[in-house]
Amino acid sequence: MRIEVLVDVKTTLGEGPLWDVESQRLYWIDSFDGRVFRATAEGHELRAWDVPGKIGSMAIRKDGRGAILSLENGFHTLDFASGEVALIVDPEPGKPANRLNDGKVDKQGRFVAGSMDTMEEGPNGALYRLDPDFSLHSLDSGIIVSNGPCWSPDGDTFYFADSWSGEIWAYDYDQATGGVSNRRTFAKVDTSGGGAADGATVDAEGCVWSALVYAGKLVRYRPDGTVERIIEMPVRKVTSAMFGGPKLDVLYVTSMAKPPLPRFPGDGVLRGSLFAIYDLGIQGVPEPRFGG
Repeated sequence: MRIEVLVDVKTTLGEGPLWDVESQRLYWIDSFDGRVFRATAEGHELRAWDVPGKIGSMAIRKDGRGAILSLENGFHTLDFASGEVALIVDPEPGKPANRLNDGKVDKQGRFVAGSMDTMEEGPNGALYRLDPDFSLHSLDSGIIVSNGPCWSPDGDTFYFADSWSGEIWAYDYDQATGGVSNRRTFAKVDTSGGGAADGATVDAEGCVWSALVYAGKLVRYRPDGTVERIIEMPVRKVTSAMFGGPKLDVLYVTSMAKPPLPRFPGDGVLRGSLFAIYDLGIQGVPEPRFGG
């Protein structure tokens, strides 16, 4: 195993690595600076788009010409050619202290993303599903910081974390309707070092990889919730991970250059880098595109 800096753009809050199989391109975001980045598997041909506000996550649309964004004030479309951003729907117009955060697409092309309390204190957030027809549906509530949505390889189990709950949850996922049920604890997160569950992904073996932000670790959980391995990263503020590359065997990991609140730790010169982990001997699963 080897860890390398792939792109050093010093993202204030790097998040959401997304490998698009069809275009063979890697996307990631700077949540605080409101930017979307794109590069090749090797970190070349760097391109960036500015968006109007903080961004929590993104999904590539089925035609590949644009993306769906979860911005601080709702779900939006982004046109890659023009850079134009347009509002689809704001699920929380009466909650100015909230913003949308992490999200991913299910096998049917629906975008599931949650909101968070920007002070990371109150259970004011919720979990939403945006369907290809742009209809919005509420899935869960009472969440402080929504993070780590991902599915088992068969699509029947949905994983999700409220970062400060100290747990990663599993739900039964109805692939026909996009509904969730039977929420239970999948894994207890070791928060003794001040870390919390952040972004996550699932590999082809059904194991969940979770970024332990502020603790500088990636944790691989077996399908039964036990810890299979822990990878120590060169920075403490690791935020999310996803497998990509031509063989889906490179683990891309984002990080933040500056903590969002004063109580969180700082990092050295590698802060905010996009990392690539090679030679793990593990493959990921393709990330679906949004169906609309």
